[in-house]
Amino acid sequence: MIDRIFGALLTFCLLAGGTAAIGSAMLGHDRHAAATRQADPPVEVVRLPTVEVTVRRATVAQTHPAEPTARVMQ
Repeated sequence: MIDRIFGALLTFCLLAGGTAAIGSAMLGHDRHAAATRQADPPVEVVRLPTVEVTVRRATVAQTHPAEPTARVMQ
């Protein structure tokens, strides 16, 4: 009987601890994000030129021409 009580108590403590950890992380994250936004200097954004890739795909040789799904499985 003590093992059932211990198991239930352990489960409850883990659930309560996890809830407290997630709640404190959610509340602390907003303060940290606001402090980070205020402290960082503006960052220069670099735009790279557009690249167009034109390549032909190699044809896949079918190992079993009688099997129509052989190409999909490869």
